[in-house]
Amino acid sequence: MTTSFTEENYLKTIYHLNTDENGTVSTNAISESLHTKAASVTDMLKKLADKELINYAKYQGVTLTEIGKQKAITIIRKHRLWEVFLVDKLSFKWDEVHDLAEELEHINSEILINRLDEFLNFPEKDPHGDPIPDKNGILKSQELITVAKMNIGEHGKISGVREHSKDFLQYLEKTGLTLGCEIHIIDKITFDGAVVVGINQIEQTISREVAKNILISL
Repeated sequence: MTTSFTEENYLKTIYHLNTDENGTVSTNAISESLHTKAASVTDMLKKLADKELINYAKYQGVTLTEIGKQKAITIIRKHRLWEVFLVDKLSFKWDEVHDLAEELEHINSEILINRLDEFLNFPEKDPHGDPIPDKNGILKSQELITVAKMNIGEHGKISGVREHSKDFLQYLEKTGLTLGCEIHIIDKITFDGAVVVGINQIEQTISREVAKNILISL
């Protein structure tokens, strides 16, 4: 089945938004994520439903069909493999690769992606710490927690991020909050949700928004 760039972006977005296996994704959530008018989202959802890629009923939210889910996972696999290639082989920084991978993920060649995976020695994670699905679409689960949900005194390793924007990743670089760094929670500010953390023997305060987007393995 042939799908357009836009259709693939919708499938990927629905997959990311549906954190609950049995849950649904609202039209408004999709509209907000893609910065698209609700009416345009509704039109696209009808097209995806006609292709049997999603289950859609007006006012009841959206879920991916099994075919749609596998299609979304394939797109995610390609995106994350291309990010690894761009960082490891072409020396791009982790804050430079998202938009490039957004374009490359739509190349429709299974043999190319499988050979890329082999060439990269079958990486399990992308440069942002996200797991890469294997060629069978199996995505290894990760036991991660955000800094915002950690308790005072807890320690852990920065293992991923929820926000992939250039500005956010550059901020992490400047503050030393990068993948693999050990972090411990010194204090939490009740007033505004800020968190005082220790990293590389340096104490610093990060905002609640930053704390919500850094993922830790304990």
